[in-house]
Amino acid sequence: MISRATEDIDVRPITKDELPAWCRALNTGFLRPPIASPETVAKRLAFFDLARTRAAFAPAGGGDGTRQVATFRSFAQDLSVPGGATVPTDAITNVTVTPTHRRRGLLSRMMAADLAEAKERGDVAATLIAAEYRIYGRYGFGPAATTTRWEIDVARAGLDPRWSGPGDGGRIDPADAAEVRAIGPALHERLRARVAGVVSRDDFWWEYETGLWPTPEDPWTEPFYAVYRNARGEVEGLVAYRSDGHWGDAKMPGNTATVLKLTGVTPAAERALWHYLCSVDWVTAVRSDDRAPDDLLPHLLPDPRAARIVTQADLLWVRILDVVRALEARSYGASGELVLDVRDPAGFTQGRFRLAATPEGAVCEPSDRSPHLTLDVGELGALWLGDASAVRLAALGRVVEEEAGAAATADALLRTPRRPWCPDVF
Repeated sequence: MISRATEDIDVRPITKDELPAWCRALNTGFLRPPIASPETVAKRLAFFDLARTRAAFAPAGGGDGTRQVATFRSFAQDLSVPGGATVPTDAITNVTVTPTHRRRGLLSRMMAADLAEAKERGDVAATLIAAEYRIYGRYGFGPAATTTRWEIDVARAGLDPRWSGPGDGGRIDPADAAEVRAIGPALHERLRARVAGVVSRDDFWWEYETGLWPTPEDPWTEPFYAVYRNARGEVEGLVAYRSDGHWGDAKMPGNTATVLKLTGVTPAAERALWHYLCSVDWVTAVRSDDRAPDDLLPHLLPDPRAARIVTQADLLWVRILDVVRALEARSYGASGELVLDVRDPAGFTQGRFRLAATPEGAVCEPSDRSPHLTLDVGELGALWLGDASAVRLAALGRVVEEEAGAAATADALLRTPRRPWCPDVF
């Protein structure tokens, strides 16, 4: 039976010795086998910032000591914004509350402490991947980038079954994990310079994603890698994928190739890599990784209907912590002015701000002028990277248009020709 008794629960960063119990609480919250192996604990100790790794400590049963009943972690991250600039963000992850201690405000306490520290550090925003939609809006987060996953019916795609390589003078080469570690980081930085919503990847990310940190709970099987080089020999694309090895009842191969990550910094690279995947012998279906909702993929095929959407959902959520720096960091495709009345119950961004934007740059400053739009900070986060529509949010009652036409002006300034995309879950 779940106790609802009021307890003296302490929320604070953990120590090194408390990390194994923290891992147990994390696994319990995520419905995984609770015990974490020594290898997993050591791996986490190697890259966790314990000052940003929190737990809630409740009295243990029988009154002897305490037990960790909630977890929370954040880490330093950079986020790309429209125009190619990046801003420092507070990436939030590993959020759990043990089922016995829900509805006691533990997440609210951990979130408030972390966001206050992020604001003090000078982070422009906080980011997270929301497992549940209804939780994070009350902390000022808004859904800022959507993900789409596709499945390609190879036989229907209309590609030449004799395809043997790109016809643009480029080439596709097999690669291994060591080569991916060598060429991947620079390619990812090129992607971040051209796509809003892409988050940074540190050295540990590349080591972990290429098999250097296996554990009993997370063993490593190397995927297939392929690299696209243009006619000048420059790397412009990279894909990692696995195949399920499926054979039908008639002992005919019917494999599905599942893409883990596909990065292309030119349309030619994307086209070549998708066509390559569809040309692999025995592969009859290709499942994509997380893509932007307006990804080129379906129209890179002769028959776009061969690619069907299997998942479409919000992915990256953003919580603005500094309105001035957030709005000045990004680019704008038009000139205009907006006065925004931003509501923030937590007090981090509460106020009125005047944005004067041009394609050459923008100035944002506190203002006492009458507002054009009134909105919560979560709606500002949804608009910031260019994905959401102020007109649509106004129709939904989530943005208040104080001056006629202000929502359309906001869309003309804030929306981007290509939608933001976050390829990573963190």
